[in-house]
This record gives sequence, structure tokens and C-alpha cells, in this order.
Amino acid sequence: MSVYDKIFKPKVYTLPNGNTAEKKASRAPVYFIFILLMSILSVKITGFDMKILSQRIGQFFVILGEMLPPNTDFMSKVWGPLFDTIKMSLLGSVAGALLSVPFAMLASTNVCPNKVVVSVVRVMFSLIRTLPTLVTALVATLVFGLGTLAGTFAIAVFSFAYIGKLTYEEIETVDMGAFEAMEAMGATKARAFVSAIVPQVLPFFLSNCLFNFEGNVRYAAVLGYVGAGGIGLVLNEKISWREYSSVGMMLVALFVAVFVIESISRMLRKKLV
Repeated sequence: MSVYDKIFKPKVYTLPNGNTAEKKASRAPVYFIFILLMSILSVKITGFDMKILSQRIGQFFVILGEMLPPNTDFMSKVWGPLFDTIKMSLLGSVAGALLSVPFAMLASTNVCPNKVVVSVVRVMFSLIRTLPTLVTALVATLVFGLGTLAGTFAIAVFSFAYIGKLTYEEIETVDMGAFEAMEAMGATKARAFVSAIVPQVLPFFLSNCLFNFEGNVRYAAVLGYVGAGGIGLVLNEKISWREYSSVGMMLVALFVAVFVIESISRMLRKKLV
């Protein structure tokens, strides 16, 4: 019996047959106190001030109001950066997803028997996933220079880790009968993987790729803040100059683009899974 059960005694019920059954006291009060203490600690550490928030929150709506109506004349200058954002999202998503496939194969315990290799590849996926895309883009601008190449690289790195993890988890749930039969017939592991595993995981892989692409279009919009190209670069410039009506036009264009991409992606994913 735990200390908690010693303090808060379980309720004892007597059943019709004379036996007894115990119902332990709920742990909800402990969880509630823990979350409350962590919230108080977070407020202390972050310096969160409700007074400042209540005083300044109105300025958010003032800036939002200045974005309306959007400056439609600025739309002609939005098309180029917007398409750059979509292009680098698409290219980065495709490159990262394709590159992740062989590593996902090595990270699957039912395909790769070597536990060391499996562990190393999984740790690699975990380490890369912890890298914020904005930080990766910042480093990429130092390596490749300012522009969409840096943004494409950052998105590819994120997609590689994200799709890789989902793919190896999916591979581990497939039926291995066909794979083992092909290996027994003398097929190489790669050949057996392509013929027996890929057809089973392909719909989920494509569905995950589409979902990842949706998110990357949104994330790519902020990569311009570190010089990684796309609409974020212009967005940062216009916010700095306080041209809020132009910012409003860019946000409307981005919203429409993301909505269209999400709608198409959702429709395709329903057909795949």
C-alpha cells in the first residue's frame, strides 16, 4: 500500500457474496496541486504580469485594426514572395521525406535486426527534431547565404526527422509475412522491403507527407525573419516600417493560400487512408 493510500484510506465495499472490494481514493487532488504549483513556478520564472497584459492587450487590437482594410494595391508585390514560400515548402518537404525513407528502414526493429543501428538512427531523428526550424534556418543562412535555399534546407531537415519518425513507427506495425517470405526466397533486404513493406505503408507515408507540407507552408512564412526568403522577409520589412495595411494584405494572401492547400491536402488524405 502506498503512502497516499495509507493517508487516504480506500473505500471498502461488501459484495452480496460476502467478499469485500476496495476502491482507492482518487489521485486527482494530487495532480491538481502539482499542476497549480508548476503554474505558480512558471509565472515566477517567466515574469508573467497580468497587470501589464490587461493594460497593453488593447494595443494588439489597435494594430489589428490598422491592417484593415488591406492594401490591395500591394498584392502585386506579394505574389512572388508567396510563391517562393510555397515552392521552398514543397521542395523541402519532398526532399526531406524521400531522404528519410532509408533511415526509417534502419530505425525499424522488425526490418533492421541490429539494435545498435536502430538506436543510433532513432537518436539521430530525436536530436534533429529538437532543433527549432527557425534556428536551422538561421544557421543555413550563414552557410548558404540569404535566400530561399536556406529556407528550403531548414524545411528539408525538419521534414526528414518528422516523416522519418512517423514512417518507422508505421513500418513496425505492418504484417511481416510477405517480407520474411521474400527473404527466405533469396531476395535482398532492400528488395523485400520495396516489394513487401512499401505497398503497406505507402498510403500512410503519402498522407503524412501531405500533412507535413501543410504545416511547412505556415512555418515557412516566418523563416524570412532570419533571412531565409519567402513572404516572411517582406512581412518582417513591412512590420518594421509599420505599414500595417500592407501586412494585412500579406496575411490575407497567406491565409487564402494555406486554406486552399489544406483543403486539397485533406481531400487527398481522405482518399489515401
